[in-house]
Amino acid sequence: MSPAKRAGVIEIEKIKKNMMKSNAIAELLLKSQGFDISKYDEIFMEKLLRKRIAETCCGTEDDYYSLLQQNEDEGARFLDSLLISYSEFFRNPLTFAVLERVILPAIMLKKANTKRKEIRIWSSACAAGQETYSLAMLLKEFRNGEGAGINFRIFATDYCEAELDLARKGQYSAKALNNVNLRRVNQWFTKQGNTYTVKHEMKENIDYSVFDLLSEEFSAPPSSIFGDFDLVVCANMLFYYKPEYRKKILEKLTHALAGGGFLITGETEREILLHNNFEEVYPQSAIFRI
Repeated sequence: MSPAKRAGVIEIEKIKKNMMKSNAIAELLLKSQGFDISKYDEIFMEKLLRKRIAETCCGTEDDYYSLLQQNEDEGARFLDSLLISYSEFFRNPLTFAVLERVILPAIMLKKANTKRKEIRIWSSACAAGQETYSLAMLLKEFRNGEGAGINFRIFATDYCEAELDLARKGQYSAKALNNVNLRRVNQWFTKQGNTYTVKHEMKENIDYSVFDLLSEEFSAPPSSIFGDFDLVVCANMLFYYKPEYRKKILEKLTHALAGGGFLITGETEREILLHNNFEEVYPQSAIFRI
């Protein structure tokens, strides 16, 4: 056997061994924590596993597996690191520019000519609320101007209750507001020390609740009653899952949209939707019409 071929065989065996150990870790976490990690993308899980191995000073996956067997608290910490999400205010400037200047005005014009003068939005992976409050700022500003008489309600959901608690509090550092212009900071936040808190009036039209996008029990947040959303946002979340689970999530989100509704994803997830024959309304915007 040539050196190159031998190296290839060794690499394949290494990959097989890692997959077997990863599957064993998944089975162990399912048994000890009641949480199935097999639905997550392999590359994402491998990065997370490497991070936990380094942080626990374990030398190998075998060592880390032994640690999980002996210490259920580490299993809980592993899942905590899995469920902690990251978000920003006005995270994708182009998306929010198109949303502010094109999509929301179009929705408001449509609502003005119908009996139901309420815009319904689902922020489906809201994390600590930055995305949700970014949407609320735009809608409040429209309602105070050309959208007078048009109400709105945002149903904000996340799998993690701890993240939702942060969202309900609406307290952020100055650094977290880097993408928010000074006018909006002054209008929609109160400052105390180095903490900025969302004003109460910003929270009036938002309903926060725990929701699992892969649950077969509900097709939309129960508090929304019937879904029928004009806009659904699911940004920077799809790439965490394997393709078959991405498809299930997309099916759920699109079924929850009203006719002519819009689905917004993250910049890095555009290709996922394009490959599933979704139509992007504006190049690179990550906004899709259903």
